[in-house]
Amino acid sequence: MNRVVASSTTADVAPVPAVAESAQVRALLQLRELILSGELAGGTRIAELAIVERLGMSRTPIRAALVRLEQEGLLQALPHGGYVVQRFSERDVADAIELRGTLEGLLARRAAERGVPSAALQAARACLARISALLAAPRLDEQAFSDYVASNSQFHVLLVAMADSPTIGRQLDRVNSLPFASPSGFVLAQSDSAPARDMLVVAQQQHLQVLNAIERREGARAESIMREHARLAQRNLDAVLAEHPADALTVSIPAIRLIQRQP
Repeated sequence: MNRVVASSTTADVAPVPAVAESAQVRALLQLRELILSGELAGGTRIAELAIVERLGMSRTPIRAALVRLEQEGLLQALPHGGYVVQRFSERDVADAIELRGTLEGLLARRAAERGVPSAALQAARACLARISALLAAPRLDEQAFSDYVASNSQFHVLLVAMADSPTIGRQLDRVNSLPFASPSGFVLAQSDSAPARDMLVVAQQQHLQVLNAIERREGARAESIMREHARLAQRNLDAVLAEHPADALTVSIPAIRLIQRQP
């Protein structure tokens, strides 16, 4: 799906001025939001000049953003210029979730084998304590769910930091940028249902187990738990797609338009 693109803006060529780098980041975020919000639906052909006019930015940051989104897999370069917004099969999304679990499992294993400072373990336990407090309620309201998503994301960030492996972390960032592959990518559609809350409780138990395994230096166990953790997200995905009509999902989760659902 992705091409390998050699960058000419790396530090060994010339440093990117802070202003230019900021413009590239803004262009990237705005373009990604247009895709994930459904404003640029799957299959839409887009040209550099059209995006320049739409975002009111110069061509240089727009060009860089388009290349980055192609690397992430959200765009596909066309042979004669321009790009098309990717569509994903359910299998594509399942593979991305499985790959995320593989990478997170490897990070957990590295953290366990290399050892983690006590301060980092304490930060992770404090994060999990906040999640446990939220899940103690019989139902998550909108604010509680938002707090859960934030704390859940923070735990996964802390897990990456524990491994101290920028190489694996960069690959995980690329996988997480794909629609619905990130740790919190598919819980929102059914967050107020009892089965969804039960799934969050199971996920929290896995969080606690993997942290215990890391602390005890049990690398294989930590890796296995994180792989299973991703499979829980896959079951969540399957439940969302099975229980919600496609039209309803495009309202609550616009990026669902990028997925070609199986009949």
